[in-house]
Amino acid sequence: MQVEIKVPVLPESVTEGTLGDWHKQVGDAVAVDENLVDLETDKVVLEIVASSAGVLESIAFEGGATVKNGDVLGVINTEATASAPAAEAPAEAPAEAPAAVPAAAAEAPAPAAAEGDGKASPAVRKLLNEHGLSVEDVQPTGRKGAITKEDVELYLRSTPPAEAAPAPAAAPAAPIMPSAGRNDRRVPMSRLRAKIAERLKEAQNTAAMLTTFNEINLQPMMDTRARYRDLFEKTHGVKLGMMSFFTAAAVEALKRFPAVNASIDGDDIVYHDYFDIGIAVSSDRGLVVPILRDADQMNYAEIEQSIRDMGERARSGKLGIEELTGGTFSITNGGIFGSMLSTPILNPPQSAILGMHAIQQRPVVIDGEIVVRPMMYVALTYDHRIIDGREAVQFLVTIKNLLEDPARLMLGV
Repeated sequence: MQVEIKVPVLPESVTEGTLGDWHKQVGDAVAVDENLVDLETDKVVLEIVASSAGVLESIAFEGGATVKNGDVLGVINTEATASAPAAEAPAEAPAEAPAAVPAAAAEAPAPAAAEGDGKASPAVRKLLNEHGLSVEDVQPTGRKGAITKEDVELYLRSTPPAEAAPAPAAAPAAPIMPSAGRNDRRVPMSRLRAKIAERLKEAQNTAAMLTTFNEINLQPMMDTRARYRDLFEKTHGVKLGMMSFFTAAAVEALKRFPAVNASIDGDDIVYHDYFDIGIAVSSDRGLVVPILRDADQMNYAEIEQSIRDMGERARSGKLGIEELTGGTFSITNGGIFGSMLSTPILNPPQSAILGMHAIQQRPVVIDGEIVVRPMMYVALTYDHRIIDGREAVQFLVTIKNLLEDPARLMLGV
């Protein structure tokens, strides 16, 4: 029986995707629910799994192809076995073909070596060939030791150009450049990166963005964390971090200033009576913003656990599209990378975003005396079309006051 492998039904906001590298080759045995290939959309990477056990009989689209809802990607034969001669033939044929044609092998020795190795998909082999690499040059991180495009790109980024892409000695197609240190490398923009660029440009083109700043003395918050850190972790099984404090403070401030939690839809202002907070997470694929749904109904432990879980799954590409959709307000922390001050860009259609920055010991005046305290600059970028400067400034002052006296968060004052 032949079972088709199809692109799953995508949400309305996603019309197409780009196939990643196949984790199986024609002739390989597959198990039920085994991941066959990844589909990269402009939001997340989806795993397309086998609905039946059998042998991968054919592949209709190679890695890098653009596919849409319902496209048939390949076929699984549920009655075949991986040990059958017919299943093994496709894997051995390419390895012997170059040996039979010496002239072709002399023109392109690197492709022949790469195509004879089963650890790289056709799309990856093509990328290796373009840069004069073999599979032995790159450290694999894929399933069962497979080399992925990301592995090749990481190698190219971390290796000097002269070493990463040596010109084939037999037939250089282009003239020799006078300087080995002035090479260009063109890499297609990932679908996620393209979507990030589109949304950021959309925000700049449509919103009247303005940023206001303040600074927070984090000593009281840090003292509270130190006092209850061990008991909190023992009770809830998760560490007490800064993000739960900032998220709780943001929710309280949003309740007091509803316009900051609102969005524009045509000629209307939509005020949201719920608080879905986006937490920006950096991953190898780019910045993603998973959403904490109904954050106002979560306690500190639930916030910490959710942020930790979403961060791990964001970095491993395991987030679902629904977890990245929506959101009424966002928080981004450039401080983890050392940023001292920045003006974050809105995440449309949201009307505001809070930017956190690095904590530094700085001299400040408290009660008429100069003392050293752990200080953080914070920034609020907002859409001036619906949020007045007074509201934006008071919103940020509210967060400052709540964090400089954490007991106010508990009492709601």
